[in-house]
Amino acid sequence: MRISADAAVYVISVAADLAGMHPQTLRQYDRLGLVSPERTAGRGRRYSADDIARLQLIQRLSQDEGINLAGIRKILDLQDQLRRVRARAADLEQQVERMEDAAGTGSRVFAAGSTGDVFSILRGERPQRYSPGSALVVYRPDGAGRPGQGRRRA
Repeated sequence: MRISADAAVYVISVAADLAGMHPQTLRQYDRLGLVSPERTAGRGRRYSADDIARLQLIQRLSQDEGINLAGIRKILDLQDQLRRVRARAADLEQQVERMEDAAGTGSRVFAAGSTGDVFSILRGERPQRYSPGSALVVYRPDGAGRPGQGRRRA
């Protein structure tokens, strides 16, 4: 049986050893919101493999790159936001694929006439030319819409 990377199974002392930090540093990062371990019923912290990877990233950014904790927080927030956006984009792509499969949108094609009218044609079909007398005209009893007639604007 394999344990999921997001399963919170490590107590703070083990997580600190795995991350190469002091347990007090983990508590500080928790207070600052840089890492958010799960809590037990007795309020003890439980860290996941993902949390430990995040702690190692924080340590690398701080020690190797010289980035302060405020900068690290911004980097982590942007990474989290990017992860959410990518997941949302993947969900939307799947939704579009399902909708296309269900609706058969691959068979619908639209064409526009010279007057701006839009109509549906079958794929591979050439649009027919419509005679000028076949256009749809909207009848308005008050005369609005005809040149030189209708309501006047003040």
